[in-house]
Amino acid sequence: MSTPLNVVLVGYGYAGKTFHAPLISACPDLQLYGVVSSKADVLSAAWPALRQWPTLQQALQDTAVDLVVIATPNDLHFSHAEAALLAGKHVVVDKPFTLTLEQARQLDALAKRLGLLLSVFHNRRWDADFLTVQHLLASGRLGRISQFVAHFDRYRPQVQQRWREQGGAGSGLWYDLGPHLLDQVLQLFGQPLAVSAYLARQRPAAQATDYFHVQLRYAEMHVVLHGSCLVSGGIPRFAVHGDLGSYTKYGLDTQEADLKLGKAPGGSGWGVDPLPGQLFLPAAAGPQTESLPNLPGDYRAYYRQLAAAIRGEADNPVTAQQATLVMDWLERAEYSAAQGREVSAQELLP
Repeated sequence: MSTPLNVVLVGYGYAGKTFHAPLISACPDLQLYGVVSSKADVLSAAWPALRQWPTLQQALQDTAVDLVVIATPNDLHFSHAEAALLAGKHVVVDKPFTLTLEQARQLDALAKRLGLLLSVFHNRRWDADFLTVQHLLASGRLGRISQFVAHFDRYRPQVQQRWREQGGAGSGLWYDLGPHLLDQVLQLFGQPLAVSAYLARQRPAAQATDYFHVQLRYAEMHVVLHGSCLVSGGIPRFAVHGDLGSYTKYGLDTQEADLKLGKAPGGSGWGVDPLPGQLFLPAAAGPQTESLPNLPGDYRAYYRQLAAAIRGEADNPVTAQQATLVMDWLERAEYSAAQGREVSAQELLP
């Protein structure tokens, strides 16, 4: 068996602590080698055997490091990823890839020039419900799709004192949850023809976007992406309508909740979403309803494929080019909201 690749995690906030550290540790082809963080006490208590560095520059001087995972605030993604690539390391960046489309393009070009793997952690491709929707659409049971609606809602009526909600560059719900929804839709349907977006601040004292309603126009299909911080329930995660039937799915994938509880990835019931979706199929006697169990989700698949890709044994699970396309539509939606009109795929943004 090959020696595991040494991984340095940069940032031990919510994303680093909840997602990356446990998922990296669960991959036999990777070794969590060390962490760059200012939270020395917290880190030592959770991972006493790990190396620690206060700055990325110090970690990059270690020649044993193979892979750097960037889980810092969004405004640091570009500079940290650039530094790691220039130091000869393979790189994973948490979503969103960067703050701007131009930054994403620069990193993609740099990685290609240096012959290094650059990937973006779009983990929601491995949600149970998304995998189920993907399989359902591929089966053709719904026929020609006319409407696809995806919600990613939360109930957080109070503005929290954290960088994601303080109005800085890359903050707000659209840059937090929008990349997940855009990446999923691009995987399912490819590029749309145009986007119309409405972004708002609905909570008292909100400094960043906490509501979005984004419409993507395709030739024969309409996609709606919606997110809010003021929804306590009752809205399906997915609603898909075709000329042979419809599908709805309530509830979120369970993996994030299990990771927050400290459950080990791969343990009993891992990735199992117990709430089935519902198929509504027309029939002569009236619409027939059928429960559709979910395929199992598994975020570990991202890091397993990533390790294989670094060794030349598999494709990059999420390429920088794919993540750059997500950034393109993030920016087009923002521009659409600012202009109050539809923005096409061909329009040059300022």
